[in-house]
Amino acid sequence: MKIATTQLWVHDQDEALAFYTQKLGMEVRSDVTLAELGDFRWLTVAPPGQDEVAIVLMLIPGPPVMDDDTAEEVRTLMGKGFAGTVFLSTDDCRADYEQLRARGVEFTEAPEERPYGIDSGFRDPSGNHLRLTQVRELANT
Repeated sequence: MKIATTQLWVHDQDEALAFYTQKLGMEVRSDVTLAELGDFRWLTVAPPGQDEVAIVLMLIPGPPVMDDDTAEEVRTLMGKGFAGTVFLSTDDCRADYEQLRARGVEFTEAPEERPYGIDSGFRDPSGNHLRLTQVRELANT
């Protein structure tokens, strides 16, 4: 088995699409609206060259899929940055940090040395937490 997709809840799919493509440099993998499912939109993005996995940018559904109270709980968790995390790896965390900041990405944590490498954090427009990490190869002990 392999991971094919992972999902992030978003408040606005167009806003999320702009963020992930224009600011993070990802590409659209699929953008399909299914009229027979109430205009359900299946929207996925992924880093260029990483064909084996994609991120679904899923609009928070209403009833009957999700009741109003549950949808509000999801929105609350998203606002706190606890509805999901995507971990992005890079060969140069500091350079990518500067490049993303120049594109308008607002970081919550600047690159910092950690035992496992250099790590930083930011959030998308819906509040989802993302980590940008340059992983250091650790010696076996």
